[in-house]
Amino acid sequence: MSATPREDRLVPAPAVRDPTLRDVAELAGVSPRTVSNVVNGYARVTPDTRAKVERALAQLDYQPNLLARSLANGRSGQILVVVPYLDTPYFSELLQAVIPRARTRGYDVLIDQTDGDPRHEAALLRRRSRGLRYDGMLFSPLGLSQDELRDRDQALPLVVLGERSSDGGFDHVGIDDVAASRDAVRHLVACGRRRIAAIGDQPYRTGEAAQRRTEGYRQALAEAGLPVDESLVVQTPRFNRADGARAMEALLALPDPPDAVFAYSDLVALGAVHVLHRVGLRVPDDVAVVGYDDIEDGRYSNPTISTVSPDKAAIAREAVDRLLGRVEGARTGRGEEILVDYALVPRQSTRGGSSEEGRGSEEGRE
Repeated sequence: MSATPREDRLVPAPAVRDPTLRDVAELAGVSPRTVSNVVNGYARVTPDTRAKVERALAQLDYQPNLLARSLANGRSGQILVVVPYLDTPYFSELLQAVIPRARTRGYDVLIDQTDGDPRHEAALLRRRSRGLRYDGMLFSPLGLSQDELRDRDQALPLVVLGERSSDGGFDHVGIDDVAASRDAVRHLVACGRRRIAAIGDQPYRTGEAAQRRTEGYRQALAEAGLPVDESLVVQTPRFNRADGARAMEALLALPDPPDAVFAYSDLVALGAVHVLHRVGLRVPDDVAVVGYDDIEDGRYSNPTISTVSPDKAAIAREAVDRLLGRVEGARTGRGEEILVDYALVPRQSTRGGSSEEGRGSEEGRE
């Protein structure tokens, strides 16, 4: 009787498993507890150790088990980021830093645009909007005043972004807007300019960001012994190109136009530069321009735009970590004011030079 031929057996490929905290710890050369502390933002970790762990997290594409976490603690594993306008480059660039930071901590990010509608902003603060489920909120308000931010779901962990001071009811992350604006105008004064305009003032109750920039503008002029000509302070409803262009047209129609402009955003600066080019004036020879926000468009415009550069990566890191610290119970108590670094970045619109010289130069962080 002949032997039955042996059937070839398929050997299953080893299962590809998701990386664990222990895998990350081995790659980073630290303990799993240290990795957990970095992922959850709990204990203090030295910057070098944190950097090693974050590199290992990225290299292994470590993703916490969101479903297990949600079932265990009753949370959604989602945070909501609320901005007034998604077509504003500053917010889109900030989101590019917020999303990976939240993902590293094991949270998904929901995004909502309010268009500055106070009713919609208030509904989100009360967690009454379209059944959205979120554990905490990063919020850049436009339609609500400082006092109105208190009228919210007090159980909602909240971090406010932008130029609002914390009153203790929430954490606030931003830069020292008055000091940054003062430095921008000091730069124009150092360039020899004496008739300096400001574009972007917003005197109404929700215009705190603009009001702080106007305060810094006035302080710098006083420091330089220059008078404030109120005709040179132009209000705008928004910080966009069109408003910057209209404001620049109004300034050029004055009997004594400015020789420099401090624009309250880079978009405003780009609108102003467009008008200056259209009427045949040279930037910076005839009129120097400084913007605010350091958006990518300003680094590749002609001329490149001198600007105040907030440390967006630090804003995102501090905002996400502080929010999740409250979501997960590691942080309690009154809200705090957190100021991150900024830098004044001189480019062609104030100092001239070639395009390559105008990109990427930076004065030290303040």
